[in-house]
Amino acid sequence: MTEQADRIIDALRSGHDYLTSVVRGIAAADLGRPSGATEWDVSQVLSHLGSGAEIGLATLEGALNGTGPQGGDFNKSVWARWDAMSPAERAEGFVTANETLVRRYEGLDQRTREELRIDLGFLPVPVDLATAAGLRLSEFAHHSWDVEVAFDQTASLAPAATELLLDQVGLLIGFLGKADALDGRRADLAVRTTAPVRAFGLGLGDTVTLTDQPAQPDAVLSAPAEWWLRLTTGRHAPAYTPSTVTLTGDSLTLDDLRRVFPGF
Repeated sequence: MTEQADRIIDALRSGHDYLTSVVRGIAAADLGRPSGATEWDVSQVLSHLGSGAEIGLATLEGALNGTGPQGGDFNKSVWARWDAMSPAERAEGFVTANETLVRRYEGLDQRTREELRIDLGFLPVPVDLATAAGLRLSEFAHHSWDVEVAFDQTASLAPAATELLLDQVGLLIGFLGKADALDGRRADLAVRTTAPVRAFGLGLGDTVTLTDQPAQPDAVLSAPAEWWLRLTTGRHAPAYTPSTVTLTGDSLTLDDLRRVFPGF
């Protein structure tokens, strides 16, 4: 598990360095552009990432010090302070706050990376560092896309993050997927991704679950792995869907899958 944590921390570093370079190149007037996140402009996405970095750092320090997470009042105070910032302050603040979080992760020794357990405050039990950092990587990668797609409709998730996130998407698939969106219809899909190549199943029944690849699927979804991840988080509008995404079979359409994964 230490190796997994190491890879995730490396991906957080490369993602931070890249997004920082993007942010440094955004003109002040363009921070108000609509982003890929519904109802947020670019500066609000950066505010979310910056405030999340502060909260994530406090949670990490709570685990290291044995004091636990700060709680809801602390989070609300952080959000209120970032909400009050100007767009330019949010952009600059994001760079500083996220750099601090990434450096704290990087400074953890191997024993800590292996043994630390972190109470995130919203899961039933504390989790290991790879899981906690992996959740941050998911948030960071998808919101980085939200920023980039404001300027490039063909933007995709960072390759360094994509493979790692494929391994953890099942952790939240039941929360992200809305089985009732199909009005009682059931289906077993085969999902086949590229870059990297993977094959697995998606069960749509009373709940949404990841499964082994079904022998006789009702439909087959073929897609770049980064689009599959964006699908599960609601970043799947036709304008952001590459031509390489296909769904074969008569029981479902891509619009059905978009309803199953509406985002949040």
